[in-house]
Amino acid sequence: MMLAPLPATAREFILMQSTTSTQNSGLFDHLLPIFSQKTGIDVRVVAVGTGQAIRNAQNGDGDILFVHSRPSEEKFVADGYGLSRQDVMYNDFVIVGPADDPAGIAGLTDVTAALSEIATARAIFASRGDDSGTHKAELRLWSAAETDPFIGLGSWYRETGSGMGATLNIAVGMGAYALTDRATWIAFGNKRDHRIVVEGDPRLFNQYGIIVVNPEKHSAVKADLAQQFVDWVVSEDGQQAIAAYKVEGQQLFFPNAQ
Repeated sequence: MMLAPLPATAREFILMQSTTSTQNSGLFDHLLPIFSQKTGIDVRVVAVGTGQAIRNAQNGDGDILFVHSRPSEEKFVADGYGLSRQDVMYNDFVIVGPADDPAGIAGLTDVTAALSEIATARAIFASRGDDSGTHKAELRLWSAAETDPFIGLGSWYRETGSGMGATLNIAVGMGAYALTDRATWIAFGNKRDHRIVVEGDPRLFNQYGIIVVNPEKHSAVKADLAQQFVDWVVSEDGQQAIAAYKVEGQQLFFPNAQ
């Protein structure tokens, strides 16, 4: 006799604090059912900016942290909030912009030169402004360009305070440039005449890491179940599942074991 599957409310689950880029790209819709089928453990995702995800995990609101700002991740572990950090996958950031390219940056491979040209032209740039991993990377790049975009705050430099998908919608609507991870851009459905204008600079590398929240900080953390997910996602099966996820024939994330 076949047993009926447990209802969702009765299944074991873990809570993952992660980013809007992993969610908006569709990766989790592909990845998590594979893990759940193998283990019977459901994974519930809170998709916010990396900064907010880290704060949520520090407060005990989650069993796993899966984000993309290595300095912040390493500090999370060093401060005792996480057990250890492991690389999972990577892709890259790109600058997208309108077809008329008012800053004249299309084809540049030096991202700091491109940002300097945007500032000089006072071309509209849509920033997430939300302390996400993408926002942190953007601010590092402005600093490397020796340019303070906040001089133009409210005029050409616009902070959306939103996730990646919403920020791209705003950028497209305003004819603005934006920094985005490539995976979200590929999966994004409202490109209109926007396109990738700057790519290929090594400084645009985008690494994702995963951390089990320390149960000594928060006793409710399901560390054993969380570790099962970590072990799977860095295993050959998990890494192959990441590599297999494609949109329009394009691979969105590249496993570190590849």
